[in-house]
Amino acid sequence: MSGNINPYKNSDQSKRVQVEKMFDTISNEYDGLNRVISFGIDIKWRKKVVAMIAATNPQNVLDVATGTGDLAINLAETGANKIIGLDISAGMLSVGKKKIKEKNLDQTIEMVQADSENLPFEDNHFDAITVAFGIRNFETLEKGLAEILRVLKPGGLFVILETSVPTKTPFKQGYTFYSNQILPLIGRLFSKDKDAYAYLSESASVFPYGEKLNNILRKIGFTTVEDHPQTFGVATIYTASK
Repeated sequence: MSGNINPYKNSDQSKRVQVEKMFDTISNEYDGLNRVISFGIDIKWRKKVVAMIAATNPQNVLDVATGTGDLAINLAETGANKIIGLDISAGMLSVGKKKIKEKNLDQTIEMVQADSENLPFEDNHFDAITVAFGIRNFETLEKGLAEILRVLKPGGLFVILETSVPTKTPFKQGYTFYSNQILPLIGRLFSKDKDAYAYLSESASVFPYGEKLNNILRKIGFTTVEDHPQTFGVATIYTASK
């Protein structure tokens, strides 16, 4: 699968294990650095995802690769009775649980440690499923997407928020400079894991986006697939149904 690169190039561990280790290491600094790296624009993107999900009036929602739970917390605004935030990293989930408790959302949001490519849920279980900035970390993209399709109810909505590469000048050149030079530098200066932000930058640049990802979603079996570029194309929101 194109775009499947590993955080630690000299490691013989699987990508899944490497990703888990990386996010455990950077979990405590992740939220702060995220706001700096994205200039806070990611908050606006998440609000758009929440609005799309809210329009379907879901009763239960799954947020895959939830990390520290930013999107899961935002999804409480949809009025869903139950939201599950799932992630492979215990470190990221620990940070998320603290945030959820502080916001008194313990009764609505449950954090679950599990592999996104082996979801511990029954078929046709969720009204809506989201993934924000996590799909490129799947070890096998098609397997993860097939699992999401399996646990999504017929007629349910699947929304992806993921980085993409602008195609128009000068945004393309500016993005390339920022992601190749500035983002890894910020990581080296402020992160305990010097490889993590280089990986996040590199994985974003080679991951399939736009019509390429649309076609993968269709191939897996999703219908009504659309992509909605955000902020000159530096991120894209994808919607699909079952």
